Amino acid sequence: MEILETAFMQRALIAAVLVGITAPAIGIYLVQRRQALMGDGIGHIAMTGVGLGFLLNSSPVWMATLIAIVGAVTMELIRAYGKTRGDIALAMLFYGGMAGGVLLINLSDTGSNANLSSYLFGSLSTVSDSDVTAICLLAAFVVLVTVGLRKQLFAVSQDEEFARVTGLPVRALNLLIAVTAAVTVTVAMRVVGLLLVSALMVVPVAAAQQITRSFKVTFVLSVVIGTAVTLSGTVTSYYEDVPPGATIVLMAIGVFVVLTALATPLARRRARTLATTEAATCTAEVPDARRSAGKATV
Repeated sequence: MEILETAFMQRALIAAVLVGITAPAIGIYLVQRRQALMGDGIGHIAMTGVGLGFLLNSSPVWMATLIAIVGAVTMELIRAYGKTRGDIALAMLFYGGMAGGVLLINLSDTGSNANLSSYLFGSLSTVSDSDVTAICLLAAFVVLVTVGLRKQLFAVSQDEEFARVTGLPVRALNLLIAVTAAVTVTVAMRVVGLLLVSALMVVPVAAAQQITRSFKVTFVLSVVIGTAVTLSGTVTSYYEDVPPGATIVLMAIGVFVVLTALATPLARRRARTLATTEAATCTAEVPDARRSAGKATV
């Protein structure tokens, strides 16, 4: 295939697969915790890391990972201990991170607005070999955490008080979720972009929830959807010369719309089946009750 003959597209496709796996894998826990927009906030903060990477002539991906982790931990601490002023502190953190990134990247000798745009919205042609190496290592960490500790993370995401009673280290697990979300943002920023990565963490999960009931099935289906839309969006971006991040997100939303439309008749069918089963059960119980009553009368 023509698309596989170019080195930059080979790198882009590898990155797309890893992004499609990791984003929904951590996103499902954020959705359970009602923190769907956490990825968006981390993306704003990670911009400072990108700008700092250009300013110091180091890897923007690794520097963004470091800054994003610090920002995510700070966000979690504000969530846990912040009171009425917590939302204001988070807002300043988000906007300060974005402003710091813009300022630092323009102060650097190698950075420019074109570099900034590629990190904000994703760019296939700028994914380098070092980026792929960093993405592979970071993606391995995300998969290890989200799959290896899925029971513990699910318990904390569902009910922190119950998880604390059962002896789980709730604070440590909350911080681990925040750190993993930060790592995922930096994994995805080269393909989807920092401004759109949150959508890929949330939309595939929301789409899977339309037709699934169990956490395990939702997890698997959301990863399948995420991988499908990132690959499809990357290929479409190559052939149609459209932005990859926007294409991937719109495809994910399209899948959500389709599954939502399919979910309605499926829900009605389940309801009819349940009603039929309950009616049959009641019909079977009535004669038994009458026979028992007749014996008692005699």
